[in-house]
Amino acid sequence: MSNHPLILVIEDDQTVSGFMSAILSANDYKVLHAATGKEAILMTASYLPDIILLDLGLPDMDGINVLKTIRQWSKVPILVVSARGTEREKIEALDLGADDYITKPFGPGELLARIRTEIRHSQHAEDPALAEKMVTGNLEVNYAKRLVLLDGKEIHLTPIEYKILVVLAKHIGKVLTYDFIIREVWGAYGNDIWTLRVNISNIRKKIEDNSAEPRYIVTEMGVGYRMAES
Repeated sequence: MSNHPLILVIEDDQTVSGFMSAILSANDYKVLHAATGKEAILMTASYLPDIILLDLGLPDMDGINVLKTIRQWSKVPILVVSARGTEREKIEALDLGADDYITKPFGPGELLARIRTEIRHSQHAEDPALAEKMVTGNLEVNYAKRLVLLDGKEIHLTPIEYKILVVLAKHIGKVLTYDFIIREVWGAYGNDIWTLRVNISNIRKKIEDNSAEPRYIVTEMGVGYRMAES
């Protein structure tokens, strides 16, 4: 990945597109624009952007279909930026392969923070040495040694608790839906959100200073959980 990542902005509203372009260019990103779904798919294949910002309300096809099409052959990080903000729509996009979701209107700081998260995650995925452990704040999850350390001291988790924490840690900064976590931990036939919530509660009691105000595992209300970055 270059020092100036290439971002494809898929947005038909010129005002919004110009706003995002100005923010990105001012922060040393290279920017491409697509105003339709068909154009977006072609540009993704031709230019291989480092990250995609995808609006769902496109004039020629629904952004969800653009997402589905790109995910058939590319793992490029896709950040949905949309006025559609219901829990159902967020869950649908995330389950179909979006890496994150921002609801319009949004601030420049939030947009840039989410982009940095996706770029870091992409870089880690490309470098096996960086995938041996995850560190955020005083919490370390060491995959190679199967250890969880808090302030340098080992935290004892059940096998299920450890699997849940690893799933969250390997997608640090991203919101993961309940269904995604359940499938990763219990398999395709798992569907018990209550069991997941109980395990999350138990993990928080072990790693959080105040489980009622968690620092590491953040709830995305109605959608899922996110491992917060330090």
